[in-house]
Amino acid sequence: MPDSAGTEAAHTPGMSAPHLTLAAVRTALTLPDFDAVNAQWRMAPRPRPIRRTDLPGAPRLAAVLILMYPADVLDAAAQADKALHFALMRRPEYDGVHSGQISLPGGSREGDETFEQTALRETREELGVVEPIDILGALTPIYVPPSDFEIHPFVGYLPERPGLIPDQREVAEIIEAPVAILFDEEAKGVEAVQGLGCHRRHPLRT
Repeated sequence: MPDSAGTEAAHTPGMSAPHLTLAAVRTALTLPDFDAVNAQWRMAPRPRPIRRTDLPGAPRLAAVLILMYPADVLDAAAQADKALHFALMRRPEYDGVHSGQISLPGGSREGDETFEQTALRETREELGVVEPIDILGALTPIYVPPSDFEIHPFVGYLPERPGLIPDQREVAEIIEAPVAILFDEEAKGVEAVQGLGCHRRHPLRT
């Protein structure tokens, strides 16, 4: 259920994923032999390229932020416990390829700002975050063909749950999800989609 700030907690029944710590996240961001391209390929819709191929010119450039922070969850005994969460958002309905989609906060790079500055600025604008964010690291850029964007993701951390205030023009809803759901086998699925002249399979989290 959304709260007064227009946020919603992800419903994660039966989640059996490990209790992730900030230290574990920091370690994961520095793994020396991690195959990031293969990981992106495993979670990409198919058929769809994850790298720009033979289009003319250059892709549009953007950055997003995975903003992590501790928030309360209930264990099997209905006792409150703190677990790492991250914020997603649902885009408003509009005439565009990303209408109504679930996304990370982020957007186009402006002027001569760095990608990190873009990710921070967009997160502050879209989620209303005013607290100083600790950037833990950057992830491998990924290409999004429908809008011809090359997106540069960053991981940030706040020691307390921020006050989340969605931008009324750019955000229809804020969704807070435990980071552990990304590792929950019961939450994984695949959706078949027909459109744009082809049949595609989309990996997803339920």
